[in-house]
Amino acid sequence: MSAAPGPVLAVRVDRFAHDADGPPVLQGVRLALGPGSLTAVLGASGSGTTTLARIASGWALGSGHAEFTGALALEGAAPLVFSPGNAPRLSLGAWGREVAFVPERAADLLTGASASVGEEIAFSLGQRAVPRAEMERRVPSAAAEVGLGALLEHPVEGLSGGQLRRLALACALVDDPRVLVLDSPESSLDADGVAALGRAVRGLRRRGAAVVLVGSCAGPLARSADHWVVLGAGTVAAEGPPAVVRPSAAFASSGVLPADPAEAEPPVPAGAPAVRAAPVHGRSPAQAAAELEGVRVSYRSRSVPVLVDAHLAVAAGETVAVAGPNGAGKSTLLRTLAGLVRPEAGTVRITGRDVGGIPAGRIAEQVGTLFQDPRDQLFERTCEREVAFGLARLGLGPGEVRPRALEALDAVGLAAAASRHPYELPGSHQRLLALATVLARRPRVLVLDEPTVGLDRDGLEALERTIAAAAEAGTAVVLATHALPWAGRRADRVLALSGGRIVGT
Repeated sequence: MSAAPGPVLAVRVDRFAHDADGPPVLQGVRLALGPGSLTAVLGASGSGTTTLARIASGWALGSGHAEFTGALALEGAAPLVFSPGNAPRLSLGAWGREVAFVPERAADLLTGASASVGEEIAFSLGQRAVPRAEMERRVPSAAAEVGLGALLEHPVEGLSGGQLRRLALACALVDDPRVLVLDSPESSLDADGVAALGRAVRGLRRRGAAVVLVGSCAGPLARSADHWVVLGAGTVAAEGPPAVVRPSAAFASSGVLPADPAEAEPPVPAGAPAVRAAPVHGRSPAQAAAELEGVRVSYRSRSVPVLVDAHLAVAAGETVAVAGPNGAGKSTLLRTLAGLVRPEAGTVRITGRDVGGIPAGRIAEQVGTLFQDPRDQLFERTCEREVAFGLARLGLGPGEVRPRALEALDAVGLAAAASRHPYELPGSHQRLLALATVLARRPRVLVLDEPTVGLDRDGLEALERTIAAAAEAGTAVVLATHALPWAGRRADRVLALSGGRIVGT
């Protein structure tokens, strides 16, 4: 009887800290990724899942500041053993061809220099002087695998958030890696994108590659894994087959979402607290708080307009969700309401006033925007300063700014992080911090772009409390989401964006 094959990649983390004198982020964690395997590493924000993904992919080992004691062993190569004072040379380019990584923030993987989707996918091949005939075979194949086959000539800058995630996945697949590491892979994807992701993972596994995903949500892909590792406070809290781990007390207390908010019937394991929505409070005053009337928006990068004769009226105290596939124009709709995109036709009104000639900065006094990528609006040195920044520009006195900033941080569960740097926070907490910067200004209209993305259980509950409280206070809430079932349970109305028009009741 032949012996079972060894792991394609073995990861041993005895201790990892971002700074030599800092506390450990991970300790005592082991991964053995067999050929054709799918492993899910799950944990709440701050548990160390992203750090583990970056160690496995080499991304966390090149800064020169981190302290890592452990080892990486790729099948067929000598193990790389790390300890304080001993850091073996790891060529990120060579390692990345074998161990591909798709980070939670897709833009971190993309070059930012490629004009088209096809050029971006081909970039790594060009860097290695892969023959043109081979590139012409592999690039369209990788694009088709993630559902971007028809967009090879499309400008990268014109892609939606979900399409950018698909593009990052294609950039990883084009090298046919032996290991694929995915951080929160289903974030921002619509149903077609999730299906394409599943097909791509199955294709890799059939070819003998190992796949590991990390995140705070036990979505469809995680539930199809062979093996689960649940992290808590940087160490292993539970490990084993999903059927054993999901009903465990360790999983119930982990803060991991038992299902993606986009799923129609979230399967809650025994013992895990269900995520409950706070009630929404719809109101119907005569005058809408936010209106679009006959709005048309076009981009040069698209052959057809994004919005065509779009009409929308949202009342004060009402929560309206706008759903639609990746690339439908949901983000454009929100940015138009916020004055960040100016329509070529039609009218935008906030609290009854046409804002066509008003600068975006003035509109922001009435319309608070949470962008799809929270790092687009984080730039200060501490969380408290981040929230206080916008308040000072409202003309509030020093005695008013700090209490209101701390109140907003507390509302999203980040009161204890007031003195921390925003970029020290995990992705879920960065999203909540960005939300706090908006809430503190007490806008009349609140627009939220894919607000559920990357949130763990506590984060989702904080978001839901925030939406309910804002509506109760009379704020009009407009959110764009791919999580249609979640929106149906939380919003007063769910509308669809199709063919540039808003449809629904």
